[in-house]
Amino acid sequence: MGRVISTHIQQLHQSKSKRLAVLIDPDKSGMEYLHRIAEIVNKSGIEFIFFGGSLLTKYELDDHIKMLRTLTDAKIILFPGSTLQVTPEADALLFLSLISGRNPELLIGQHVIAAPLIKQFDLETLATGYMLVDGGRPTTASYISGSLPLPADKPDIAACTAMAGEMLGLNQIYLDAGSGAMNPVSPEIIRAVRQSIDLPIIVGGGIKSVEQAVNAAKAGADIVVVGNAAEKDPQLLEDIALNVHAIPSHTQA
Repeated sequence: MGRVISTHIQQLHQSKSKRLAVLIDPDKSGMEYLHRIAEIVNKSGIEFIFFGGSLLTKYELDDHIKMLRTLTDAKIILFPGSTLQVTPEADALLFLSLISGRNPELLIGQHVIAAPLIKQFDLETLATGYMLVDGGRPTTASYISGSLPLPADKPDIAACTAMAGEMLGLNQIYLDAGSGAMNPVSPEIIRAVRQSIDLPIIVGGGIKSVEQAVNAAKAGADIVVVGNAAEKDPQLLEDIALNVHAIPSHTQA
């Protein structure tokens, strides 16, 4: 397993270059949607496609990723909701440890089961501290994970949790309000985490506008993730990408 993507993300963080990633849920994406997204990804210079979801009701990962390979050069990174969502067709995998919760299966249990398969596939793993943040209503992520999200009005708890993840040797932190969240992770939470750690920060969940995406990036997110909003309006991706990629380093937290 190489560290090509992990190194690239670290370089983006060091240079304070901001990037947009699109999250594709295989349960909600048909081939027509993949073509539309790939066209916008190529046009707007989006480097990362996160692929996966909290719940998988039909297994089409391999077919969808193979299709994307013919349409774009963007890196395809698995965002697995379970060990079922692992395939050698991807470029890398977010190896998520749910450090905001107290479910041991998602701290280490499922990782032990998946590790031999991931090694066999020679997938690059991105050791990621995954932190669910309250987005205003229950989400599939909080239900499936069996854990309470971090309070949206307690940036100090988020900061200390991220600090612990950094001390444990994780390579990046993912702040997520959950797919379909009413509210995105607040700039206050992102800023508190940014000021507490020197790791790349990924932020997603509930981002539905250019303003929300830009605010997340300026508060300290290195990669902003858009999912549900892109399903409803794929053109929004291009608008967000142009604005996020253009953020100058001196305006950031």
